[in-house]
Amino acid sequence: MGCEKKITRDYKEKLSKKEKKEFRSLMWEMRRDPKDLTPEESAKLEALFVKIPQLRTLYALRMRFKEIFDKEQSRKQASMALTELFFDAMDAFEELEDFVCTYEKWQDSILAYFDERHTSAAVEGINNKARVITKRCYGVKSAETLWRRLILDLNRARSIVGHTIIGIRDLVHQLRVAFS
Repeated sequence: MGCEKKITRDYKEKLSKKEKKEFRSLMWEMRRDPKDLTPEESAKLEALFVKIPQLRTLYALRMRFKEIFDKEQSRKQASMALTELFFDAMDAFEELEDFVCTYEKWQDSILAYFDERHTSAAVEGINNKARVITKRCYGVKSAETLWRRLILDLNRARSIVGHTIIGIRDLVHQLRVAFS
């Protein structure tokens, strides 16, 4: 939910360079699951919420959103919970209108998750890895070189992705044959 930048902008302007650095680290704490925070990190986060009360509201909305997707429920239950959440979000932050409109546009696809609980996380992870490699390997002119780099990096994720490098190569070969 991108309105945290707008909420924190005025607050950050008043901070010194050192305080801004500490503030950035607190924002990472805000993105983590509360059960993963140490008591010290929780106390720092609470202090941040005292300084910027709107962040507490935004944090609570984010946690409700996460809970909807973590909880075992039907598509209908999820739809009702998300609708209620979005009404509350819009009441608290008008800036979230675009977020809600995106949900409305893709609602059927998003709610399909609750039918089988399958995600495209593995594919999204590979796409992200390819983007990172592209940025890191600035100046690479050959698609083959980029592909080799991607294979090398993904080899470490073989057990997560569930494919071997040989299997991925076979798949790529099949795709090349199909599209050439």
